[in-house]
Amino acid sequence: MSFPGQILPDHHRHCDDLFVAAEESALRGDWTAAAPAFERFNAQMIAHFDAEETLLFPAFEAATGMRAGPTQMMRHEHDQMRGLLAQLANACDARDSQEYGGAAETLLMLMQQHNMKEENILYPMCDQSLGEEAERLGAKIGAMLEKGHA
Repeated sequence: MSFPGQILPDHHRHCDDLFVAAEESALRGDWTAAAPAFERFNAQMIAHFDAEETLLFPAFEAATGMRAGPTQMMRHEHDQMRGLLAQLANACDARDSQEYGGAAETLLMLMQQHNMKEENILYPMCDQSLGEEAERLGAKIGAMLEKGHA
């Protein structure tokens, strides 16, 4: 069985690992490694946001009728993180380790807080409210995230 509440936390960890690899290379000034590492991290983050925003959140909102609750806050945080990802991309282009480090520190804090809310509150609510639909949705999310690995 693959429920969103099982698949998405695992993907959070995958993104965390990619984040660390990109950050370590950028802070060393190894832009030959940092740029592609950042691209892998960025692609996975965008795939994660897309899976939640196009599949999970709409299904949860339809099942519960809650449109102004936790999913609205998660979308807002996704937008904040997209802005920070753009800053990281600019720092990579400029080969600016200091700029990269500052944006990465802010992003890390936001990701940690965001993931805790999703893993401890939203995902359990989704799995419970979606009932039998949760497993089918989990499979779709898993397939979407796999495409992001390419």
